[in-house]
Order: sequence, then C-alpha cells, then structure tokens
Amino acid sequence: MKKFVTLGLMALLALPANGLAAGEDAAIQQLQEQIQKLSAQLEALSKRVEANKQAVPAPAAQPAQEEIKDLAKRLDKVEKHSVLDRIELSGDARFKADSLHYNNVTLVEPPMVSDGTGGYLPNMNPDGTFKRSKYSLNNDILYTTRLRLNMKAKVWDNVKFSGRLTMYKNWGDSTGVKEFDSWNTYTMDGTNSGNTTSDYLHVERAYFDWSDIGGTPLYLSIGRRPSTYGPPTEIRENEMRGGTPSGHLVNFNFDGITVGYKLEDLTGIPGMTARFCYGQGYESEFGNGELFNEVKVDDTHFGGFNIDLFNDDTTFVQLTAFRAEDLTDGFKGLVAVPASFGGSPIPGFNMVARYSATTNIGDMNLAGIGFTRNEENGVKWFGSLGWTQTDPNGEAGMFGGLLSDFDPMTGKAADDKQRDGYSVYAGVQVPAPMGKFGMEYNYGSRYWMPFTQAQDDVVGSKLATRGHAGEAYYIFDVNPNMFIKVGAIYYDYEYTGSGSPVGKPQKIKDVQDGKAYSILPAVDEAWDLNASLTVKF
Repeated sequence: MKKFVTLGLMALLALPANGLAAGEDAAIQQLQEQIQKLSAQLEALSKRVEANKQAVPAPAAQPAQEEIKDLAKRLDKVEKHSVLDRIELSGDARFKADSLHYNNVTLVEPPMVSDGTGGYLPNMNPDGTFKRSKYSLNNDILYTTRLRLNMKAKVWDNVKFSGRLTMYKNWGDSTGVKEFDSWNTYTMDGTNSGNTTSDYLHVERAYFDWSDIGGTPLYLSIGRRPSTYGPPTEIRENEMRGGTPSGHLVNFNFDGITVGYKLEDLTGIPGMTARFCYGQGYESEFGNGELFNEVKVDDTHFGGFNIDLFNDDTTFVQLTAFRAEDLTDGFKGLVAVPASFGGSPIPGFNMVARYSATTNIGDMNLAGIGFTRNEENGVKWFGSLGWTQTDPNGEAGMFGGLLSDFDPMTGKAADDKQRDGYSVYAGVQVPAPMGKFGMEYNYGSRYWMPFTQAQDDVVGSKLATRGHAGEAYYIFDVNPNMFIKVGAIYYDYEYTGSGSPVGKPQKIKDVQDGKAYSILPAVDEAWDLNASLTVKF
C-alpha cells in the first residue's frame, strides 16, 4: 500500500510540470503544496495501518485503510480540478410555454395617403378623427427555450474572470429577426439576451474583477457588465442576485467599467459598497458609414453610482443614480419591415433592414432606491421607487424626439420640455406547499422611461409599463437544481410606447377614440399565462 501511494504521488507531482505552461509556476506550486500535505497524511495513516497489523487482528486496521482510500479520492479530485478544469462551467436551461392574449388593440391608419402624383391627401374621418380599426388577438401557445452557460476562472488570488453565454429562441424559429410591430420586437445590442434571437449563443457577460488592489478595499471591473436581473427581480426568477444595478431601473446589456470600494470596515455598516460605473451605449462612427462622411451622431455614454447602503443577508438597501448623455433616436439592429410600413406586398416576404440612429435627441437622468427583506421564516418582500427625467434637445428622427413626436412642418421634435416619470414596484414571496408563492405589482407614469428592455417577458418588460402590471406565480421545487413555475402577468396600459424613449406617450383612450395618433398598434390590456421548467447544472 505504501509503495503504491508513493508511486502515485510521484506521478501526480510530475503531471503539472509536464502539462501546464511555464507561466503557471505559482499555480503549480500551490497545487504541489496541497498534494504534499495530503501525502503527509497518507504517510501517517500508512504507519498506523502497519502498527495495527502487528498489535491487533487484521480487521481492526480496516477503518484506517478506508480513510486512506478516502484521502486518495480527495487527492485525485484536487488534481483533476486544478489541472483539467481551468474554467468552471455551470448553467441553466428553461423551457417555457406562454399563452398571450391582447385585448382592445387599436391600429391607426396613416394620416396622409399618396394621391398617385407624388402628393399626399389627408386620410381622416369626416369628424376629424384618425381612421382606425379595433380588434383583439390571441397567441394561444408560444414555446421558448432559454439556455445560459456560465463561465468562471481564477486568474490570480485577487483576479477572476466571469462570463455568460445566452441562447433564447422560439420553438421552430431561428431567423433572429422579427417583424417590427412593437418596440419589444426591435432587437439590439442591449437586449439580445432577453429577446428571442434565434439559436445563436450571445455573449451576455464577459468581464474580469480585480479586487483588493494594493491591499485596499478598492476593486476594478472591466468588460460586458453583469447588468441584467438585478435586485429585486431575482426573487421572481428564483435565483441569487443576478446583476449589480437595480432591476427596477436597469435590465440592459452594456459594455463598461466599474470602480468600487468596500466601505464596511471604514463605516461599520454591513455590506456597504460604493461603485462608480461608466459605459458606452452606442458607437456612432465605426461601422456606420463613417468614411462616407454621413455620420452626424455622437456616441452615447452614461455613468453614475450604484451603492449598497446596507446588506447583512437579511436586509438589503440599494441606491442607484446615473445619467445617459447624447441619447439617440434608435440603436443599431435588424428588423423585418411589415407591409404596413412599406414592406413587400408579396405575402410572406418582408424586407430585412438594418436600422441605425440618425440624430441625438437629448440626455436622461435615472435614480431609484430599493429595499429587500429576507425573513427567518422564509418570507421575502421588497419595495422599490424609481424616477426618470428626460432632457430633450429638440431634435427628432423618423419615430420622434425624446418622449416627443416628430413635427413634419419643422423637421424637429414637437416639443423640448423636460419630462419627469416615476414608478413603484413591490412584491412578496411566501413559503407554500412544495415550494413558494409570490405576488408583484408595479406602476409607471406617463413619462416613465427605464432601461429594462432586456427583461425577457415576452409581451414586453413589465417594469417598463406605463400603467399597471400585476403578476402572481407559484414555484414548485422539484429538487435543489430543478423547479417548475406557473404564473400570470396582467398589463393594463394607460399610455403608448412603454419602454421606448422616442415618441410622445399618448393616452390609450385617446388613440381608441381617434383623437391621438400612434405609429404602432396601441394595446389596452394584455395577459400572459405561462408555465416553465428550469434545470440548473
């Protein structure tokens, strides 16, 4: 036994030197120290076995032999993990069925029509109202699959890499481009992880963390940020905190930098951490016809603070505040143009177009504060307040200016007034037979404008709703790595354009009565009845 163990250890000690690059000397040394420590324990146990053989009958030595076997297994596990598993992989797969029901949809016809000679004539009713049609529609069943692959790697003692690849698709649809009939169908860089975008794997996250810089609580993080599924939205997702900023304000992929400082030791407040975040939301020149001198749009940048005011794993209080500069009238993305927008008149054929911004429309401020509480009895509850303020510059593109319509007489925005919006978001989750039951409610005002478009609610981000949204769900815990969720989301829209920064939000009632115009179909109410199975691995 002793000879076998010694030979085995010698072989294991030789593997790192032959199999790893020269630049990994420190990691190899750490591994060898672990192996030497286990070797010493095995040596001691071997001596105990030999002593037991001489002092007592053979069966008495069995416990020590079993202990040696256990240590040998542990040694093999350490070696395999350290040498072969340089990147730790995990993930989850969600299979979901949604039944969608839209009530009182209003489609407004264009207010002007061609007269066949290059001119245009009014297309209005005799009473001066817009021509329109009203209907309801049902998508009785929509199946989707979402696959997320997480990657983690330890680069050094205080440096680590994290990444996540995401696929989210409709069953039977891998085109990656949807017809433009709502703002939720417009897929772009910031939303492709939360919108059905074919069977491609998109890089939702790819960043590194450099912590304890210079022996201080300072840390730096650069890359594609963990800015989706932030608190308190992880509760309805039945997972741990998924992102850094408030999910009430931000659920949007972006590339940027975070500089943080852990203040707990300095202030004595548990979990207190301050972060300054900077990112770029739009690259206007490169890849956008710059060499033809057609670009007259500035890049979009944003920055702000995300502060964990208190976090002791029971009570969590977070403050988020940031500013977006030089917002544009759209983002780079692909859409299929429907016939109503001048697409192909041939049934089943649509023109796929790449859309990019044409002008900057202004700036925006966002702020919010959230409170979450995890009780000892398993109850979780939260409340969150959000505020947005738009500061338009008077410019407008095809779809309008910053929360303002396009004025065809001037070619500018119809107005350039500052607009304040607000939202409240609250919810509770309680233990229930075989799992847990939860309820949530949120309300957004007329000019509420968060960056939550990557939230994967298929009707559209419920937290971007200008109006009321309510949700109820039941989670059945099959095992620690598998659960079933059944639920329903109800949307009661009071204004048009939820989730869009362009165009003036119109009252749904005014659109229905023909007093106001909406370029896209205006939905009054919507139901999303859903059931899903999620497996974590």
